[in-house]
Amino acid sequence: MLSKLSIAVVGAGITGLWQAFTHARAGHRVRLVERSSEPFAACASRLAAAMIAPECEAEGAPPIVRDLGRESIALWRSAYPATVVNGTLVVAPPRDSADLTRFAQMTERHKVLAAQCLAKLEPDLAGRFERGLFYPDEAHVVATEALRWLLSQARALGIATEFGHSFQPHGEDVIIDCRGIGARQDLPSLRGVRGERILIQSRELGLSRPVRLLHPRQSIYIVPQGDGRYVIGASLLEREDDIPMTVKSALDLLGSAYALHPAFGEASILDMGAGIRPAFPDNIPRAIIEDGGKTIRVNGTYRHGFLLAPALAKAVAGFLSDGRRDSPLFDSPHA
Repeated sequence: MLSKLSIAVVGAGITGLWQAFTHARAGHRVRLVERSSEPFAACASRLAAAMIAPECEAEGAPPIVRDLGRESIALWRSAYPATVVNGTLVVAPPRDSADLTRFAQMTERHKVLAAQCLAKLEPDLAGRFERGLFYPDEAHVVATEALRWLLSQARALGIATEFGHSFQPHGEDVIIDCRGIGARQDLPSLRGVRGERILIQSRELGLSRPVRLLHPRQSIYIVPQGDGRYVIGASLLEREDDIPMTVKSALDLLGSAYALHPAFGEASILDMGAGIRPAFPDNIPRAIIEDGGKTIRVNGTYRHGFLLAPALAKAVAGFLSDGRRDSPLFDSPHA
């Protein structure tokens, strides 16, 4: 590979921003192109809860997601000063304690907390749960703030950013396609997975880390954003429509939040949103090399964009540096 490359990154969501940021830091000349005229206006990343939670995701994801997610935590911490490493707390109502036991059996690197220890960790949840699971090494970021920071760093590194433009090649050595579901014409096996979230503000609660509630109606996560703001979201919906959130979805999310703590009933609703996330059939992302390395399609992050974007960028950087394909992201077929 050439010591210095000219690279075009297409798509300025979390995947594209990490690609541009990583390759510019490696000394390559990078151009970032995004069809939306307003940064982040059209990307699903803006709606993410932005949990860097590889251990919890292992409950329903393949081991590669957990392993690469562990790698990503270190990359987030070394690059982004506002990465919050307060761990993740998983709880369930007493009647659903079997779900908590199952979750513990399917995950690693957690501590089982009795009610007294749980109350010390999150005082506002005192007396509400008999036990919980604590994953101390997990992290989270505020999605919009992290996106803005990555874009500002990209520009500070000299990356040419073009918003409101369809991509046209300018003779670059490498094109890295990070368009998400917008790349479906080139990656026909992609499917869309709908994600929904509600942003609320509560002055009565002070959670300091993401909390996952295992609930028979709908399991949710609640992620603190600072200033009393919380993102409430659910795991996934196997639908591809991008209509606004439905009343039923909103009721399910808010009802589960109320089950976590009734004080959420007095919270203000700041925003509701839904977006479509790209996934391959096995829900594992890919870095697909075409045209002898002149085109690399990085896609299929599913619900794991913030979790896996740094590891994807590191894998592509290794390939650009010396042709390495040691990451399993290069191994799996995508057709």
